[in-house]
Amino acid sequence: MKFRGKIIDIACLNHFTRVITTISKLTKTCVLRLTPDNLFFVLSEKVANGGVSMWCELSEANFFDEYQMEGVSSEDNEICLEVTPENLSRALKTVQNAKSVKVKLTKKHCPCLTVAAELPTLSSSSRVVTHDVPVDVIPRRLWHEFKEPNMPDFDVSIYLPPLKTIKNVVDRMKNLSNFLVLEANLSGEMNLKIETDLVSVTTHFKDLGNPPWGEDASQAPSQSRDPEAMVQARVDIRKLQQFLMGQQVNPSKAMCNIVHERVVHLILLHEDVSLQYFIPAVA
Repeated sequence: MKFRGKIIDIACLNHFTRVITTISKLTKTCVLRLTPDNLFFVLSEKVANGGVSMWCELSEANFFDEYQMEGVSSEDNEICLEVTPENLSRALKTVQNAKSVKVKLTKKHCPCLTVAAELPTLSSSSRVVTHDVPVDVIPRRLWHEFKEPNMPDFDVSIYLPPLKTIKNVVDRMKNLSNFLVLEANLSGEMNLKIETDLVSVTTHFKDLGNPPWGEDASQAPSQSRDPEAMVQARVDIRKLQQFLMGQQVNPSKAMCNIVHERVVHLILLHEDVSLQYFIPAVA
């Protein structure tokens, strides 16, 4: 197994760091799956058991100037590592003004992702700062747990209002209740609601639009559904807040799919990054 990548473009380095920082806000540990063309960050808690799951996909060509990897074997040309994204984020944040950054899979006292940055210097000698981020290599027999999640057979899909707006609403609602009902319909309307014995608060959004799932017709919400009818899911407000707090990707598109009373599936798209996040509904 071999992996090494080199980032020279400072904008790519900053963007890559923002993505890793976003992931570090969503989970303490996750799996980094390396393939010849992509990097995936995966969290696969069982949604059925009340856990959240995440799938973040990056194209290596959009971040790395050089990228080489050899997987476990020619048939299974992948590497799966368990990483602590916070540690990787910290290492990258300290080298934001570097001339170049190399990320390499190394064997020190344990397997590590070694981040080596060549820093600008006034003299002719070079200055290199190295961070070793410990990782665990995941054996081949467990890889099946880290494949792309299936798109749920959702009842409603809707574009989200600006994430900052939702975050402000959710932050206020969190002081009143531990649970939030997210509901939407096929007429571009979405509501965030909390109901307790003492208070009932609803924030309405309208004219958001519903994504056209043209090629994914099988995934499209049922055309027989009344466009005004609301589909809803009640979720742990902290899990939604955690997702909103971590956002540094600044997506060009943000969507929400709801399976009625089962799951909320959030999708953020930004040119070269896609992030999916699944929050299970609670009764």
